[in-house]
Amino acid sequence: MKDNRIRLQKFLSESGIASRRKSEELIEQGKVKVNGRVAIIGDKVNPIRDKVTVKGKPVIANNEKMYIMLHKPRGFITTMSDEQDRKCVAQLVKDVPVKVFPVGRLDRNSEGLLFLTNDGELANKLTHPSSHVNKTYRVTVKGKVDEEHLNTLCSGVDIDGDGRMTLPCDVFVIERKPDRTVLNFIIHEGRNRQIRKMCEVTGLEVLRLKRTEIAGVKLGMLGQGKWRELNERELSRLTNISSSKKQK
Repeated sequence: MKDNRIRLQKFLSESGIASRRKSEELIEQGKVKVNGRVAIIGDKVNPIRDKVTVKGKPVIANNEKMYIMLHKPRGFITTMSDEQDRKCVAQLVKDVPVKVFPVGRLDRNSEGLLFLTNDGELANKLTHPSSHVNKTYRVTVKGKVDEEHLNTLCSGVDIDGDGRMTLPCDVFVIERKPDRTVLNFIIHEGRNRQIRKMCEVTGLEVLRLKRTEIAGVKLGMLGQGKWRELNERELSRLTNISSSKKQK
């Protein structure tokens, strides 16, 4: 007899609740129940027969996939709900017809391109460390930036004090002003607050940070706080990313 059960975290991600890793966190926190029982990592469910709830709310399987980009403004956190009642990106996508979740993160004081989807498989591919997805940022820092700064940033720095260096990246000057410098960063990993930490380690103070491109998909002229669906060309770029080797 065919087993129609799938892993619980996969079901949650495919239903637009959260990415697989975030779904695992929800399970570990005891916020997920299957047929009234608190779920554990490793549980499987039958999407048709089993009743799954998250924080007491029923999860409804959703087969309609949606992929959007959002221009996240500063001051919003990258989450769909917040217990501290802070502004979150969920408020900006209320009119999206299906439930979506953020792909990766963009910290509260940063702005720019953020993908949201209900496709857990694609979200996992884009955020998995082995994918090395290219991400481009426009970063304004206080004061002057010299060649030593650039060489250090490009070569890699220890941002967490654990000896693990950031991967080599591309950093170059876009504009120089008397009191500030605008840099272009192209990085291939997604460690927490990575660029801000890289600048801090090298003695640079970030004044503004904006993500402008992910995997060749550009934010363009999309207004702050606005969203739109990805077109076929953009979606093709994302779905063709290999999760087993670095982009070239």
